[in-house]
Amino acid sequence: MQEPEIIAEGLAFPEGPVVMADGSVIVVETFGGRITRCWNGRKETICEIGDGPNGGAIGPDGALYVCNNGGIGPAYFARTDRVGRIERVDLATGRFERVYDACGDKPLSAPNDLMFDCDGNLWFTDFGRLEVSGKQYGGLYCARPDGSSITQIADRATSFNGVGISPDMTTVYVADTIEARIYAFARKLEKQKPRFVATVPGKVSLDSLAMTAAGSVCVATIGEQGAISTVTPHGEVSSIPTGDQVTTNIAFGGSEMRFAWITYSMKGLLVKMRWPEPGMRLIYG
Repeated sequence: MQEPEIIAEGLAFPEGPVVMADGSVIVVETFGGRITRCWNGRKETICEIGDGPNGGAIGPDGALYVCNNGGIGPAYFARTDRVGRIERVDLATGRFERVYDACGDKPLSAPNDLMFDCDGNLWFTDFGRLEVSGKQYGGLYCARPDGSSITQIADRATSFNGVGISPDMTTVYVADTIEARIYAFARKLEKQKPRFVATVPGKVSLDSLAMTAAGSVCVATIGEQGAISTVTPHGEVSSIPTGDQVTTNIAFGGSEMRFAWITYSMKGLLVKMRWPEPGMRLIYG
């Protein structure tokens, strides 16, 4: 594996890389409350979105959709003066608006990661958070990006984080941070129980993920020396060390989808490296 190329540094806990057609990469700065566009050695603030942006994805309308955890503190302890939400960012103007902060009468806790399917549906995870009275559980949701409907697919999840959809659009994968497990759901708009796929071994936790063209999950793995772990649909696990204990996200891009952009959140870096297999090409963006 080649040494990673540093694309941007000095980022305030970068997450959610989105590879753009013009060669730039958009990241969220979770601790900075910013959406930032990165080129080689150059950064540009798109907007000061506030609180805790966690993940981003381009929607069918060309806008950036963002999971905002509401500004949670250490160990995902709730800030009672903030609201977890899904937001839409106009990349041309930097203007942003709230799309969802509840599913029916149930407020969202701490939305974390998201991905669009071939029908333009927005799938996102809610990590949940801790409150004085106990655990506020999250889960998996599917919603229309125009704010017209939202469905809870799974609830009472321990700590759902990364989310991805298989290339054939049949399966939705999620990573559970605390359990270090990958789960799968059918891409159906109905309440479901998760199907266990694999546990990533070691004293690790899992963060966000990206799909490969072959349908495997590449999940950012926190702990020990940090890694990107690859989990096949059959549950086989392998890993590539990164050297940053808090490796949080990966996204694929390039003409052949053979490059990976990875966030080293402890070091405040966005890096790029050639990947052993091609990533899945996203439907939008």
